Amino acid sequence: MTELIIGDVLEAPGTPAKIDARKFNRHTFWCGQSGSGKTYALGVVLEQLLLHTELPLLILDPNADFVRLRETRPTATDAANERWGDLDMRVFRSGRAEGERLLVRYVDLSPAAKAAVLQIDPIADSEEYNVLLHLDRETKNFDAADFDTAEMVRKLRDSGDKWEGRLANRMENLQVLEWELWSRGAHSVTDVIDERPRATVLDLGGFDHPAEPKVAALAVLEHLWERREERRPMLIVIDEAHNLCSPEPVTAVEKALTQRLIQIAAEGRKFGLWLFLSTQRPTKIHPNVLSQCDNLGLMRVNAPRDLTELSEVFGFVSEDLIRRAQGFAQGQSLFAGGFITEPTVIQMGERVSEEAGGDVRVPLRG
Repeated sequence: MTELIIGDVLEAPGTPAKIDARKFNRHTFWCGQSGSGKTYALGVVLEQLLLHTELPLLILDPNADFVRLRETRPTATDAANERWGDLDMRVFRSGRAEGERLLVRYVDLSPAAKAAVLQIDPIADSEEYNVLLHLDRETKNFDAADFDTAEMVRKLRDSGDKWEGRLANRMENLQVLEWELWSRGAHSVTDVIDERPRATVLDLGGFDHPAEPKVAALAVLEHLWERREERRPMLIVIDEAHNLCSPEPVTAVEKALTQRLIQIAAEGRKFGLWLFLSTQRPTKIHPNVLSQCDNLGLMRVNAPRDLTELSEVFGFVSEDLIRRAQGFAQGQSLFAGGFITEPTVIQMGERVSEEAGGDVRVPLRG
């Protein structure tokens, strides 16, 4: 099935609104301000992809909105329930949340990523970076299950070499190797991603250190890029994408992550790595990533600056139609681009699965 029914055409109630599943082989931008129903509607589209295609989804989920993806709503049809139960969906939780833990292996990171994590500049800290390069070559020979980060630090400190000692001090002072993110001999989430479940949800929001979610995303994206020549399709869904793809990255990890996303946006399509970015404002996404998106899902956006930006980037949609987004009610969305025959305003349909997030209600007096 190539046509996905995601709701009704707003101006023709009862007319099913359809998008072309085949056109998710290009990058998609999904935008809507807080309260527009953006995450709920995003779930509608992802569920239809799961029900009617074989495309694997990797969902980077900073607010744990999709951690209940395996659970169906009471309103789900019998057919949807039956199909849902057959889907291989895996959910990995961060930090101390209950469930299967989100872990990656430190040794699997590239030297550049390790340097970013340790705040080592290849030029300003050239001696430590050189030690890191040599250490990286040595650790590649270790069985990941037997690798001991504490032992590595001890060996660096006991070597008597000035720069190895400084690298050991840096590792200990930053407490990077103590992060809950590291697998320490356990399986990495990348091992599961290689199996290509239909959906892999990575809850990024529960880590203690602010850099851990970004390093987790970097580790997964590096892994996918390293294996890009295998050309195994994957839709990379990034909810609240401004957290991972800022137009002005500050830290070394943020810069490395943004550069990897720019690379995937520019070159990933031919390898089957397709982005689906969801955020509140287009100006919060790096322009070199936004400009590569060919599909648009636009929910309510009030800011004139944002609407002007969208008109400039998505020139295949009239400015008047984009500005209609200011008056959209919750759950209404403009779809345009390759995955729909013509720009259409849609009232989104119902979800199959449970949404874990949602607004907190104001407590009222009984």
